[in-house]
Amino acid sequence: MICLSVNVNKVATLRNSRGGDIPNVLTAVDTCIDAGVQGITVHPREDQRHIRPSDVYEIAEHLKQINSENSTYIEYNIEGDPRPDLIELVLDVRPTQCTLVPVVSGEITSHTVWDIKKDGEELKPVISSLKNAGIRVSLFSGTELEQIERTVDIGADRIELFTEPYAMAKTDVDTAHEFSLLKKAGEKALEVGLGTNAGHDLNLDNLPLMRRLPGLLEVSIGHHLMSDALYIGMTAAVKAYRTALGQDVK
Repeated sequence: MICLSVNVNKVATLRNSRGGDIPNVLTAVDTCIDAGVQGITVHPREDQRHIRPSDVYEIAEHLKQINSENSTYIEYNIEGDPRPDLIELVLDVRPTQCTLVPVVSGEITSHTVWDIKKDGEELKPVISSLKNAGIRVSLFSGTELEQIERTVDIGADRIELFTEPYAMAKTDVDTAHEFSLLKKAGEKALEVGLGTNAGHDLNLDNLPLMRRLPGLLEVSIGHHLMSDALYIGMTAAVKAYRTALGQDVK
């Protein structure tokens, strides 16, 4: 089964635009879990424009309680750049997974993948510290096969394939081309022993083809799922995305 991890950043963005605690992030987390998701993702940025450190801790405690009371385990994935305060936060919280993503100053959303040849030596000790704490480590990745091979050398467990080029393709020919690159990347990850996640601009239209990606374990989806939730409701949106992934939805 390809797991669905819902990124709840946009709930915090809406809350922060007005102040107070509405919409409530934990209520959104509960709604997603009740609708059958396998994971919750957050990306706490340095400027705290959406998810804040306090949210990270509250969600961690909430999931810990839920997981202690239920047989179904909900994973917690924290995304972000390896700045010292974020790594300290992740090591304190100890989520299931940390997805390391390069950040460009002023960016609206993540759009840069790691250059392992250039960044690998700096990432190595960060990855080691996270893994020593029992945290699975995933690196935001493009489709260049050499980079995927280098990812193994620095100790990461998984890659998260950057799917924007595929998702934004305008023609069937371009879509097929971009998916073929993702497919080759997935095959290379399997060959070298890496798990594969995927994320960025995946939606109900382009998600079904992703089921054919070799070795795909998890997708992390926030913006498009939350946008659909505005029209059809959070529960219906989560179930629609689970169906698009091929999950058995009651």
